[in-house]
Amino acid sequence: MILELHIIQNFAPANLNRDDTGSPKDCEFGGFRRARISSQCLKRAIRTEFAGMPDLLQPSALAVRTKRIVEELSTRLESSGKPVEEARIVVEAALGAVGLSVENDGKTQYLLYLGSKEVQAILSLCLEHWDVLLQTAKGPQNSSDKAKKPGKDQKKAAKDAVPAEVKNALKSALDGGRAADLALFGRMLADLPEKNTDAACQVAHAISTNRVSMEFDYYTAVDDLKPDDTQGADMLGTVEFNSSCFYRYANIDITELRKNLSGDAELTVAALRAFLRASIQAIPTGKQNSMAAHNPPSFVMAVVRNAGCWSLANAFLKPVRPTQECDMVQQSIAAIDFYWGKLTGMYGEPAGGKVFVATTEPDSISKINASVSCGVDCLIDAAVAAVEA
Repeated sequence: MILELHIIQNFAPANLNRDDTGSPKDCEFGGFRRARISSQCLKRAIRTEFAGMPDLLQPSALAVRTKRIVEELSTRLESSGKPVEEARIVVEAALGAVGLSVENDGKTQYLLYLGSKEVQAILSLCLEHWDVLLQTAKGPQNSSDKAKKPGKDQKKAAKDAVPAEVKNALKSALDGGRAADLALFGRMLADLPEKNTDAACQVAHAISTNRVSMEFDYYTAVDDLKPDDTQGADMLGTVEFNSSCFYRYANIDITELRKNLSGDAELTVAALRAFLRASIQAIPTGKQNSMAAHNPPSFVMAVVRNAGCWSLANAFLKPVRPTQECDMVQQSIAAIDFYWGKLTGMYGEPAGGKVFVATTEPDSISKINASVSCGVDCLIDAAVAAVEA
């Protein structure tokens, strides 16, 4: 079963997602330049929203993505009464036992995406096998010996130094921890491919329904303590921005989500409900202190279907333009409605499909045969109920 989410969201002047030069991200689509918000940016915003939903997802049902896991675990071990220097040695030995190496700066080689329960399980194993891990780290393969070995040999030596039963226990701890965000967005551990998690969710780059027009804000700043008889600014610069109406698309494979959450039906429903609400509420943070573009979606459509996925991005191959009668949002919603009619006319309604719509512009819809047309709360409840059924 698949759940799809389609969103139309118009933003005031903003620079929500920047490239390496500080410019708003963009792309070409349909032969026209469009504003763009990357899928990574949107997923980060959604994950951040999860943290504010303790009624749906407890902190123990979430994950952390970090290169600083050694520091985090060492701090927790120190709180348990262990010497901080020995704690670091033990944590590095534990990570090394499963092939996750730590650099000289104390950070892991790459970002680790770990469920809160996985982190707690590693902590418990460090305490349980403290003497063994400490002795292993202080044994023949000391830090100076490790420094002489190349990367792969060093990892192999760290693995081989730890007893098999401890190593297996640490590997078993890396089970995803039934973390909702990890189950949704997946993870890759280059050194432990068997512990990879296939994402249950796909998130598209948001693209503007309109042709983008980049603009520049020339700003100046004046020193508050400058004498009155001195002219000119003490700081000046430019910031690029645009104002665009975005089409956003995402889908969730419900079967994969439930599998990633070890078959926990209750947690699957909670994760689904949190994802829907977070996706609707999430707004990237780029330059918000300067722009304050906090504009909620004007159109949300959820589709529950047995199989298959339909992105409706091609509704905007030809950029929409406001008219004297209809603004950009109304035109964008009308374009989605018209394209949905074309798809269902060619392929039929989605197999087993149910469609739920919440919009500020109901008059712009005529082709979409919605099972429920209501507010956002009602849409979320109806979509989740359809999945449960």
